Amino acid sequence: MRKVYKLFLAVIAALCSINGASAQVTTDSLGQSASIDVNLENIYSQKSPRRYKVANVSIAGNKFFDQALLLSIANINVGDEIVIPGGDQFARAINNLWKQNYFSNVEIYLTKLEGTNIHVEISVTERPRLSSFIFKGIPKSQAEDLTPKVGLVKGRIITENMRRSAKEAIEKYYADKGFRSVKTEIQETKDPKTENALTMTLVIDKGTKVKINDISFAGNTVPESRLKKQMKGTKEKTRITLNPPADNNAAADSNHTTFGNYLRDIGFLSFTKTKEALDPYIRLKLLTSAKFNLKKYEEDKEKILGYYNSLGYRDAVIVKDTQYYNAKGDLNIDLAVNEGHKYYFGNIVWRGNTKYSDSVLATILAIQKGDVYNVETLNKKLGKEASPEGGDISGLYMDDGYLFFRTEAVETAVYNDTIDHEIRVIEGPQATIKNVRIAGNDKTKEYVIRRELRTIPGEKFSRTDLIRSQREIVNLGFFNQEKVTPNVNPNPDDGTVDINWGVEEKSSDQLELSAGWGGGIGLTGTLGVSFNNFSIRNIWKKSAWDPLPTGDGQKLSLRVQSNGKAFRSYNFSFTEPWLGGKKRNSFTVSLYDTKYRNGLYDYSRGLYQYSNDDSYIQTSGVGVSLGKQLKWPDDFFSLVTSLNYTRYKLKDYAIFQGFSNGVSNNFNLKVALQRSSVNQPIFPSAGSSFLVSGQFTPPYSLIDPNRVNNKNPYQLVEYHKWRFNGEWYVPMGKPGGAEHNKQFVLKTAVKYGYIGRYNSSLEVSPFERFQVGDAGLSNNFALLGYDIIAHRGYPVYETSNPKINPDQQNASKFFTIFNKYTMELRYPLSLNPSSTIFALGFFEAANGWYSMKEYNPFKLRRSVGLGMRFYLPMFGLLGFDYGIGLDRYTPNARLKDAARFTFMLGFEPE
Repeated sequence: MRKVYKLFLAVIAALCSINGASAQVTTDSLGQSASIDVNLENIYSQKSPRRYKVANVSIAGNKFFDQALLLSIANINVGDEIVIPGGDQFARAINNLWKQNYFSNVEIYLTKLEGTNIHVEISVTERPRLSSFIFKGIPKSQAEDLTPKVGLVKGRIITENMRRSAKEAIEKYYADKGFRSVKTEIQETKDPKTENALTMTLVIDKGTKVKINDISFAGNTVPESRLKKQMKGTKEKTRITLNPPADNNAAADSNHTTFGNYLRDIGFLSFTKTKEALDPYIRLKLLTSAKFNLKKYEEDKEKILGYYNSLGYRDAVIVKDTQYYNAKGDLNIDLAVNEGHKYYFGNIVWRGNTKYSDSVLATILAIQKGDVYNVETLNKKLGKEASPEGGDISGLYMDDGYLFFRTEAVETAVYNDTIDHEIRVIEGPQATIKNVRIAGNDKTKEYVIRRELRTIPGEKFSRTDLIRSQREIVNLGFFNQEKVTPNVNPNPDDGTVDINWGVEEKSSDQLELSAGWGGGIGLTGTLGVSFNNFSIRNIWKKSAWDPLPTGDGQKLSLRVQSNGKAFRSYNFSFTEPWLGGKKRNSFTVSLYDTKYRNGLYDYSRGLYQYSNDDSYIQTSGVGVSLGKQLKWPDDFFSLVTSLNYTRYKLKDYAIFQGFSNGVSNNFNLKVALQRSSVNQPIFPSAGSSFLVSGQFTPPYSLIDPNRVNNKNPYQLVEYHKWRFNGEWYVPMGKPGGAEHNKQFVLKTAVKYGYIGRYNSSLEVSPFERFQVGDAGLSNNFALLGYDIIAHRGYPVYETSNPKINPDQQNASKFFTIFNKYTMELRYPLSLNPSSTIFALGFFEAANGWYSMKEYNPFKLRRSVGLGMRFYLPMFGLLGFDYGIGLDRYTPNARLKDAARFTFMLGFEPE
């Protein structure tokens, strides 16, 4: 039996040797024995240290680690000299192995002694590995969320740090959800199927969700409500009580207007089942998200100080932050603030400016002596926080080429509550654009991008031109709007600047495909394609079909639709946005032919039957338009002139009174003046769009008065038609979200339309009128050129009286005048080019009239609702709205009776 001695027994052995027998030992100056009687039993009992040479090193207990790797970590090798006792080589070896966190125990044995040669054995006990882990006490969905967060990996060695990290991750996950008393117990059991492996069970007790009951401030002169408003991520439970009773007797009723009466006063009683359900006392609780999130709470405290700074309290501090729980377990937060003095701007002196005078710079700065001190406003006006809207000092200089311009605002004096400033201007030289490079355009030809640029080599640098160029590239619709980036590289040595444009192509083509079969109708379906970056000049080049000739920025649309024998439609259009290639003069040509047939209903078979003798309406047309970008009033304006011809052919189709057979011809000239400064085509967040148009046919009845008595007054259609559309997009709040550019956008829109006649002896043309209501989808009336105006929450209606329920009508005539007002609050859920998604809430009011005598722009049908929009590259727009018609009331009506679900595909209706 071999004798082995553990290192940790060395001290005991040394103590025992004091009373034991001693050997005669002679040592040299290094303590090396000249004559010795030593064995494994007393090697650590020597009175003097001695050098031993490692003759052999072995590893015991390792099952998963390579022996050579462990020896390398231990750093004990054959041939090494070890000093016993007193040496630290073995202690360092144990420490090196222990630091790896792979072992639960490390021991070193001396197994053999031959003279001064020793044999060493390193014994390790490996930690168990993780076989699997599960969660208990929480729903499956939360377990799936936690799995990647806890950092547990199957097959990895289990350490205390792993256990601690998993618990911390669980606590953080639930703390963000408002659970601040989470308890996690880790249970480990041996896995019988795997050697030295454990199965881990994480038992989670979330406890109760902590809600913020109350937030209070002390030491503040600023109203508490304003301070709470700054805490976007930390909200207390909000309760709004309507009609609070003074007591339980009837007298309280005389002091309060009941909630039911309130609803009746504003016209909402139709949404309630009974009056008794609301009276006599109702308390309405509006609960905000009152969960406590420590990270957001710390951010909100910084926002409070930022708000104080904006009010001139630049020395404001939060001196005490107290958190405690009430009896219900909800959290109360008390914040004590020290506002300090309120400061004001004093004298502002300019230094170093030669290009612009002090008065010009002071006018743009727009800060007067005595204004409340706000360093954020100062920096914004100086241009240190660049804004696309401009209007700052930096923008003034940079639009004139001063790319190297900068300012420094220095406080020169602080007295009482006033701060004087000296603004030091370093103008630098004017920069000239040297090189303009474009990268990332894999499909689009470079000249298509370059013709949109305002940043031209040889011209002075301009920040406004840079922003405008970015907008124009985005509005092409060929690139990811978030990845159009102008990288500006100044060259101070020669006073030039290089601009490197980076773009990322996205799919802009659209496909529409559907098919089906209907009894008595036959094959139904739609095939439509829109190529928005087409290249017609390469259409005959075989090599360009990969899969289609693209890259020249042209648009080609083809659409074929069939509903068997009942309906068929062919549409073709082509647009060249830069006719001639030198100026932004667009050219468009379009052709279409549509036929709608009435069938006879076969009651025996329960379906419609169609034949060549059926009544029908057929509409055929061609249009040519030419657009021109204007320079005045500014280059956001454009003028589009179009010449159109439409032929209507009816056979026994009484779509309106007095005309069921024959042919009508519509020759018209349309002139449209429009201005668009929206920053993005799909989800605009800034800018506006306006359109004023007039559409005119020849005044046939004035040229030939005999046409008034013509048997077919509709042979030549005559009218004049006017339209106005205005849309505004205003960003609300600061960008945020995971993509750091999400923010609410308020869209407001105004639309107006009017169609008139040249001759008072004739009726207003039944063609080209306005259909108002529903989702704005096409129907057979669209064949007559009607403008289809959507009104969410209502069906199509034909009367202008809001008190007449449109659900009780079947609209057969349409308006000659309409008004529509829209407000939408939008929020983007995803701005990814592969799927742009945003939600919206809307308020809408619209109506139509038949003459100027009855026209009343304030006599409108109102609606509110919610909606979603999905923009998919291959299919375009997919959207739906749930609208509630506020004026669709009837006695004892329910909410669903006033609501309407609308769906849209391919385009945003008017």
